[in-house]
Amino acid sequence: MEWFVAEEYSLGRMLFSHGLGILYFVAFLGAARQFKGLIGTNGLLPVSDFVRDVPFGRSPSLFHLHYSDRFFAVVAWSGAGLAALTALGVTAKLPLLACMAIWFAMWVLYLSIVNVGQAWYSFGWESLLLEAGFLAVFIGNADTAPPILVLILLRWILFRLEFGAGLIKMRGDACWRNLTCMYYHHESQPMPGPFSWHFHHLPKPLHKVEAAGNHVVQLVVPFGLFLPQPVAAFAAAAMIGTQLWLVVSGNFAWLNWAAIVLAVSVIPDSILEPILPLSADTDFASPPAPFVAVVIAVTALVVVLSYRPARNLVSARQVMNASFDKWHLVNTYGAFGTVTKIRHEIVLEGTVDMMVSDATEWREYEFKGKPGDVRRRPRQFAPYHLRLDWLMWFAALSPSYARSWFPGMVAKLLAADPSVLALVRTDPFSGKAPHFVRARYYRYRYTSRRERRETGAWWHRELVGEYMPPVSLG
Repeated sequence: MEWFVAEEYSLGRMLFSHGLGILYFVAFLGAARQFKGLIGTNGLLPVSDFVRDVPFGRSPSLFHLHYSDRFFAVVAWSGAGLAALTALGVTAKLPLLACMAIWFAMWVLYLSIVNVGQAWYSFGWESLLLEAGFLAVFIGNADTAPPILVLILLRWILFRLEFGAGLIKMRGDACWRNLTCMYYHHESQPMPGPFSWHFHHLPKPLHKVEAAGNHVVQLVVPFGLFLPQPVAAFAAAAMIGTQLWLVVSGNFAWLNWAAIVLAVSVIPDSILEPILPLSADTDFASPPAPFVAVVIAVTALVVVLSYRPARNLVSARQVMNASFDKWHLVNTYGAFGTVTKIRHEIVLEGTVDMMVSDATEWREYEFKGKPGDVRRRPRQFAPYHLRLDWLMWFAALSPSYARSWFPGMVAKLLAADPSVLALVRTDPFSGKAPHFVRARYYRYRYTSRRERRETGAWWHRELVGEYMPPVSLG
């Protein structure tokens, strides 16, 4: 079975498995901590309503069999537990069949969450985690050499992730073609990080280098993944470098980390051993014939399912972050085909006054990640995903993105609903219900270096208008 195995990638396989286990853990943890307010029985978009209206055939999920908040918590925490075992290396030490069963269980549990998550789970990194997680079922355990076919399929994911993102940029906003998009991106990205202010204030020639480097890494380098070593490893290393740049400059949940985890699987032991305090495994058992047969069958399945994503890549009407099958087995990816040039934010305010007048005292709700208080420095949350904060960014782009959940969120704030209040950073009313809530629309920009020194503020904001007038439960 020499043609089937790639013994020289044992360290890359190990890092991929541990890394993906960590990402699964973060995803399940976020689901367990946020679901009640978002998709719980009394949440903004309840799962129970969704499974009543959408059949299993359109959105496969365990929750079609039964839903309760307690059952969801069991699913999420069970997934987190299995992911923790995997991240610690326990799963890889189990017999091959048991190892595959745990990977498969995590995939089924997270698929069940994503497929009922509605707007809150509509991000490309959900499909990315599921696609990589499905292939991880067939990556083998510590006693089995990495299957070369699975390693190639992991490179195929990474290729589509990077190349798709590069194409959507070149076909989209003109600022990518004239290399000016980074003039705006660090300021207008969905959730800035603690260093984004500093990245924004880099000289404009460096911003052009950022954009040009992005094009090289996403449009040229991906082809190197399929070339002989060490070219493939150098291509993967270039991607790791650019993804780490994105990790430091913003908050994109586990998107960048998933790309890094995929990229390390490309690097052979001969390169990893000298730079890591690890030794490669060299004593592997011959892979069982049924395992070989299953891997070949899965490879054939992925090849067939890759037709539509591959066609999408070369299409003039390329779509990004889409799944072409309900199991999220082979997907298409991409990001920032259009770059927002001006940042707007929705600021929610409430009051306990019984009547609204010019003298009304309004108090702001502060979110955990999205900009609010101009003096509060953005925090690092990635790879953890703050789902409400992200959708508030989309809501600021257009009210159409928020029609399904924004009115319900305001009603929950008016009722001082604990599950929704748990999703925000500060409740200005300490658990008591306000009489009115309103939403105001602000233009945010980073302060200049001089403004930052004089005021201590990271942001400057100007009121644009009213996003939603004062409303009460009455």
